[in-house]
Amino acid sequence: MSTQPDEFALIADLFAPLSASYPGALGLTDDAALLEVPAGQQLVVTVDAMVAGVHFLPDDPPDLVARKLVRVNLSDLAAKGAVPFAVLLAASFPTDVSMAWLTAFAAGLKQDVEAFAIALIGGDTVSTPGPLTLSLTAFGRVEAGRALLRRHAQVGDRLWVSGTIGDGALGLLAAQGGLDMVSADHRAALADRYRLPRPRTLLGPRLVGVARAAMDVSDGLVQDLGHLCRASGVGAVVEADKVPMSAAARAVVAADQSRLATVLTGGDDYELLFTAPREGTDLLLTLARETDTSLTEIGCITAGTGVTVLDRDGLAIPLPRPGWRHFRGEPA
Repeated sequence: MSTQPDEFALIADLFAPLSASYPGALGLTDDAALLEVPAGQQLVVTVDAMVAGVHFLPDDPPDLVARKLVRVNLSDLAAKGAVPFAVLLAASFPTDVSMAWLTAFAAGLKQDVEAFAIALIGGDTVSTPGPLTLSLTAFGRVEAGRALLRRHAQVGDRLWVSGTIGDGALGLLAAQGGLDMVSADHRAALADRYRLPRPRTLLGPRLVGVARAAMDVSDGLVQDLGHLCRASGVGAVVEADKVPMSAAARAVVAADQSRLATVLTGGDDYELLFTAPREGTDLLLTLARETDTSLTEIGCITAGTGVTVLDRDGLAIPLPRPGWRHFRGEPA
């Protein structure tokens, strides 16, 4: 007798309960879901895939894998100023996956579905001889014509980021057993940030009408800022000493100055990167307090093209790699 879980029993037992709050999910008993968009709003849709050994470590706890999958997608919605409400899951589980692993994965999914007030409204589950591959499609709503886009930055805008930068990339090194130059507590804090991003779902919608251009930091601060600049036809200057770092990241950089490049280019931060006119500064600081989110001004938008990173003396910092590029399998 096969010990592998049955697809339909798996859906009914582990995933269908996560659809209960959304009638259009039809209890996951159909092959499609029904979406409604209130008048005056637009639907914002994003999809991200995660592969074992690429986006998370193969032995990462299954509940954290599920929660990271949710959160990287919600970060994309936050960067558009959208309020999330539903997700679709497509999962290719290895043929030797255990029921215990699947149960823990579903428990993690349930935790964040409830935490972010969203619903699982459908998807697909298959088996594969290859690595665990997961894809989540997330849906959000934003006032029509008001979504935050990459292409609206203007010369003179100030450049802002939420939270801290560099924890994700340094956290991967910590999770792999590196960074022994800092304390175990610092390594654990960084690994936690890698495994469990903090999407800015409260801040993102509040930035509508305040920020001009926005995106989230997933492939590295410098590379992602370059994407924003290209979309807007502008350049940018980043002051490296203003880039916010956690105490753990600062300890790493203090012990090894070369790790500053990791902070600036490493990715996996899932913080919001946005531009705003100078006169919006006071309002942004108010939003930071109201959403309990730290915001830091790190530079400005300039005429021209490209991203320049300056040290405290105003000299350009050479960065051989701006960030991660997937098809090369290594930092760009």
